[in-house]
Amino acid sequence: MFPEQIGAWVLHELPRLNRAILQDHAPTELLLDDLHEHVLDQLPDVAQLTPYQAQQLLVNLGFVGASVARHWQEHIAGGIRHPEDAFEGVVAGPERIPFRTYFTALAEHTGTGHYDRDSFASLVRWNVGTIKVRLGDETLATLPGVFDDGRIRSYTGSPGEERFFLLVKQGEAVELAVNELLCPLTSDRVGLICADARHRVRLATVLLDALRRLMVEFAALPPEQTMPAEHFMDVFRQFAAHWTLGDIPPSGALDPEALKRDFLLGIAVDDYDQQARRLFPALLAAERAELAELMDGPTLPQRLLAAVGADEQSLRLADEGDLRRLVAHHPAIVDWYRLLVMHARAAGAHLMLSKKFLFKPQRLRDRAGLGDKELVSNRAGTTGMTETFLERLTRARQDHVLAPFRPVITAEKADIGPISEVRSARGAVRPVVVELTG
Repeated sequence: MFPEQIGAWVLHELPRLNRAILQDHAPTELLLDDLHEHVLDQLPDVAQLTPYQAQQLLVNLGFVGASVARHWQEHIAGGIRHPEDAFEGVVAGPERIPFRTYFTALAEHTGTGHYDRDSFASLVRWNVGTIKVRLGDETLATLPGVFDDGRIRSYTGSPGEERFFLLVKQGEAVELAVNELLCPLTSDRVGLICADARHRVRLATVLLDALRRLMVEFAALPPEQTMPAEHFMDVFRQFAAHWTLGDIPPSGALDPEALKRDFLLGIAVDDYDQQARRLFPALLAAERAELAELMDGPTLPQRLLAAVGADEQSLRLADEGDLRRLVAHHPAIVDWYRLLVMHARAAGAHLMLSKKFLFKPQRLRDRAGLGDKELVSNRAGTTGMTETFLERLTRARQDHVLAPFRPVITAEKADIGPISEVRSARGAVRPVVVELTG
């Protein structure tokens, strides 16, 4: 049966059944009966699969598990207090292995260190096809998926869900391109004010502007071209129910490239590393290792200050004359300043999206006395990040290490402007393009 039939069932039948149950046109038992007949009873021995096939199956079964968990908890009184009971009697293959046990074995077989439930990696990165980030004819980053069918799996087959998954992966691909430019600069052998470093920093700034515009333009579209806030809150997010108490549901907060960028560029929040480590179980093994290494070292702006003979304390105490002289002697500071400003602006665009699709609509519901969802609260992200905490993170990114230079870097020098396109040596415009190629 694997993989074509299972893939087809998850693409077509699972969304149909989810819609029917959500619209009260079918009982939840119909999903389980159909699952056992057409998917679960036919699942192969995990050992027979290649790691790549295991990744594909994990994506599909992630949607299955999320659907089972959601419907059971919504229809069983007190179900959210015992989410693991949703999988009682849900078994896989002729050996009748408990679904959660089979899923865990499948996750281990991928060789990636994947979590024992659906995650950002399987739900977004592996699910959506390959994304390439290009500057003119140059490919800056490639973020592959594990399917080549050109389809995006979703909970209800809604075009809005597919658009949202695509947006999130496009964002991660741009962030990957940024990090691949900046990570080599963490080496002690690399100077941060040399021509090559300045080129990397300028290009990373261009890419962050492209990321910001990607989110701003998505938010500006009418609901029928994105996703209505009601669908986002009441349908899409509710599939992020717990599989066991205290587990970590999939979330944009688990985007490893965004976390890496914060540790590369720094963020003035004392407990941010603790927040990130709390998410480690839901990241892949390589992502955990890369983040741990970045956490243990100085940030790039801190290393920049050391390279120009300054530190954070002296910078904050310096007068404008001293700051101007430092910039005049080390013009690379302007490039780094622009990068940190755009880093904060990109974070601000993400906060804007969160407010538009989640926090503002929920405030309107609260004022109208409509309350909140019991299953997955719309007053916080699925990993518990509130609007206040996200605002705190955005302010912290604005209060970056080079912020003391703000009064002396003139508007002309600091203006980031419309820089999501750059010019080649011959003056030709080269736009940043983020495209789905498979």
